[in-house]
Amino acid sequence: MALKIRLSRAGSKKRPVYRVVVADSRSPRDGKFIEKVGLYNPLLQKDNKDRVQLNSESIKEWIAKGAKPTDKVAKFLGEAGIIPMPALANNPKKALPKKKAQERLAAAEEAKNESASPNTETPAEEAPAEETPAEEAPADETPAEEAPKEEEKKD
Repeated sequence: MALKIRLSRAGSKKRPVYRVVVADSRSPRDGKFIEKVGLYNPLLQKDNKDRVQLNSESIKEWIAKGAKPTDKVAKFLGEAGIIPMPALANNPKKALPKKKAQERLAAAEEAKNESASPNTETPAEEAPAEETPAEEAPADETPAEEAPKEEEKKD
């Protein structure tokens, strides 16, 4: 029988409280367990001493019998000094967008790069041309004359 030290949810709706229990790995999360060895209340502040309550003697006995803690419980046990602190598991691949979203992003970047190449050269040339005649000629006449010329250049 494979034993786990894991969390079992208790408490009411939207007010969770978790029991730290020793259970058979095949039993459901909130199902039958062998022994309750602690309590975890995530609604309390992180620095509150009542947030995690552990019976260290029972936990040490169960670990000696072969019970393996889950990741979250192993973190609690490491902080309490019962077992060595586990290495932090950081999986950056989980945070990446899924396959279709990555394809859409890649297509958007390609389109942006293709349209950005010609546009980066054109505004640099047009900006000084627009500013110089605007200062010399009245504002009403200049845009009307230049607008058709710019459209012809783009075609």
